[in-house]
Amino acid sequence: MPNVPFADQAYGAYQQARATNDLDEKLMKVGPGTPGGEYLRRFWQPVAFTNQLDKGLPLRLRILGEDLVLFRDGSRRLGLLPLHCSHRGSSLEFGIIRERGIQCCYHGWLYDVDGRILDTPGEPKSSPLRCRTHWHGAYPIQEYKGLVFAYFGPPDRKPPFPLFDMFEAKNFDHEPWGGLVRDCHWLQVTENVVDPVHTAFLHTIISGSQFTDSFGVIPALRFEETPLGVAYVASRRVNDNLWVRCAEVMLPNIYQLPPVWETGEQPKSDQLPIQTVWEVPIDDTHTINLGFNHYDPGDPITREEFHDQVGFGQMADRPYEERQRVPGDWDAQVTIGPAGRHARERLGWADQGVLMLRRRLRQAIQDVEEGRDPIPDAYRGNAAIRTHSRDWVRDSPATGNEDQDRKVSEELTEQFVTEIIPPLPGTT
Repeated sequence: MPNVPFADQAYGAYQQARATNDLDEKLMKVGPGTPGGEYLRRFWQPVAFTNQLDKGLPLRLRILGEDLVLFRDGSRRLGLLPLHCSHRGSSLEFGIIRERGIQCCYHGWLYDVDGRILDTPGEPKSSPLRCRTHWHGAYPIQEYKGLVFAYFGPPDRKPPFPLFDMFEAKNFDHEPWGGLVRDCHWLQVTENVVDPVHTAFLHTIISGSQFTDSFGVIPALRFEETPLGVAYVASRRVNDNLWVRCAEVMLPNIYQLPPVWETGEQPKSDQLPIQTVWEVPIDDTHTINLGFNHYDPGDPITREEFHDQVGFGQMADRPYEERQRVPGDWDAQVTIGPAGRHARERLGWADQGVLMLRRRLRQAIQDVEEGRDPIPDAYRGNAAIRTHSRDWVRDSPATGNEDQDRKVSEELTEQFVTEIIPPLPGTT
């Protein structure tokens, strides 16, 4: 898809307004049968918090453009079914929880958690609706650490549940987090993670520090494809230290971030990520995030401060004038539009992470279209999946020679990449 050129004269908005506004549909559509939607369905996706079912009521959901109902029956089993009853289409969000399954409030059709229709009251015993086995449809689900995950793809292609190494990190409290709904496409939220320049400007330089002042140092950048997806490696000089920071997007829509309260003032190695988050498409123009905070009691901030730091600016919950003066991620990402028009972007060198991610996604979507398995090899096997997001801070006094200091920074960054990010399969 060709990009729209810049205007060729002063006051040239007239021509720009008439330029192409095409949507990159292969990447941007998420519904059933769409290329991007079929790809996303090959992975486990979180859909809700388990405590949302504590009241014993069904929960209406919309995920990947599908309307669904999630429930826990009287036997404590979880079910995720298409929302509308197979009989007349009434919503099962008003269904009655039974010992086995959920019963439609309208005519009493009863559904098991696997989608089997257990009863069709009112039908005679000879009715084909009663004497034969029928299936309403259901999706496989799994509970994990306070979240409910579902698999929406072909049953014979279901991958192992992704157990990332951070989930078992010692001395951390792993708490479910998220539920924030953004009025935009999932990709423009996810791309934010591999756009490190925005942390210097949006979160520090533009309107004061939202993290720490050290984020205002524009970093030297390196972008890497990892066995799981795409990462950036950003190096900054902070006094006599070099701070190397790595954030990673794991395919298709998962990310990990190191601490946002890092100052780079104290040497340390392997400061592990504070979040593992899925940006789950509700539909083409709405996204919900669900995942885990990884809280280390040894962190220099309280749990309340932790929540304040990771939650600031993520929603439109502040006064409008305040958001204009101190914009956050919501204001930068959602205002791109419900689904960003990539043809209207002008991407540069610092946008390599965004370009790498889109390229990996397009290739994976093509794999699905051509009958290949899109699941990265690193997601398979019984061992915990190795991830790569972390911070290093190393003692490295400045020499006063700009070229020499740059060389030292590049050498440390290379050491980080060599030790932390393994090469892609087939590249060594």
